[in-house]
Amino acid sequence: MTTSSEPVALRLIDREFLIACAPEEREGLLESAAYLDRKMRELRANARTPGFDRLAVLAAISITHEFLALRKQHSGQDQSVGDSLAAMRQKLEAALDAQLK
Repeated sequence: MTTSSEPVALRLIDREFLIACAPEEREGLLESAAYLDRKMRELRANARTPGFDRLAVLAAISITHEFLALRKQHSGQDQSVGDSLAAMRQKLEAALDAQLK
């Protein structure tokens, strides 16, 4: 099964880019571009040399940092949930064993 790609116009600051993507990915791509545009505009407001390429790199680093922090936080939560489930399982097994004896 092949999916067709359609061009999607994305606007980042004052530049427009055409990106080909599958129709089912269009909404996510537009959301991602809007987030990147906001991040670049935020950085441009505080930058001394607001060149487009520099803003794009700074935004990429900032977004990657956010992503890695969230991934690390999520990983810690997964471990915590796993530990809680293991403890609950042990309690249930102990209760069932006690009831069977």
